[in-house]
Amino acid sequence: MARIHPTAIVAPTAELAPDVEVGPFSTVGEHVRIGAGSKLVSHVVIDGHTTIGERNTFFPFSSIGLAPQDKKYAGEPTRVVIGNDNVFRESCTIHRGTAQDHGVTTLGSRILVMAYAHVAHDCLVGDDVILANAATLAGHVQVGAFAIIGGLAGVHQFCRVGQHAMIGGCACVTQDVAPYVLGHGNPFSVSSVNLEGLKRRGFDADAVAAVRDAHKIVWRSGHVLAEAKVHLQALHDGSSASAQAALKPLIDFLAVSGRGLAR
Repeated sequence: MARIHPTAIVAPTAELAPDVEVGPFSTVGEHVRIGAGSKLVSHVVIDGHTTIGERNTFFPFSSIGLAPQDKKYAGEPTRVVIGNDNVFRESCTIHRGTAQDHGVTTLGSRILVMAYAHVAHDCLVGDDVILANAATLAGHVQVGAFAIIGGLAGVHQFCRVGQHAMIGGCACVTQDVAPYVLGHGNPFSVSSVNLEGLKRRGFDADAVAAVRDAHKIVWRSGHVLAEAKVHLQALHDGSSASAQAALKPLIDFLAVSGRGLAR
């Protein structure tokens, strides 16, 4: 049976795995499901139609699954879905989706959400992402795996952040941030490739070199984007298998029309 502190309030219909810990003064709503090994340290609020995987830790005053900050929201039973092995630090907020989108805010696994960070309605956050202190994702934002968003940075609604990208602290992101890039500023601009991140994550020399060449084509050559895509495809076609595997996410990302590409 779940270990529930006497001061906590857990709805009778909430579904908690037998080893879940619910700390002092925490509240768990009637439609919440929490997987094995998860822990609510204290003063945590989890509400709404929220499904949480295994081995997640919620620190004090984190708020998960409450109504979105969207004036169109009218109480629809939208959801939050969270994977495994995530850490939610103090006072972070994760809001449920809206009927105007696909109705669910989704976070993957092994994510670190630092203190006061915010994930708004209908966001899709991939595995192994880091949101530093007070980083903010507006509604409908998509963040790829292994991306890092620096402290106090803000990402405009409907923007995409590609995998392995790194956004510096206090950045103001109003356009899509491609995979593998590193940048900062208000407005955000790309400065280089996230080389250290790629090396740490096991990209071989061919893959790293291909990503660097791609960066020169798209951000340093002076090509308009349509021209850059042609050269990028040619680079892909003439590269090794590992380089092609690294370049494909970038090519696929640029093929989707979004809010424009941050360059």
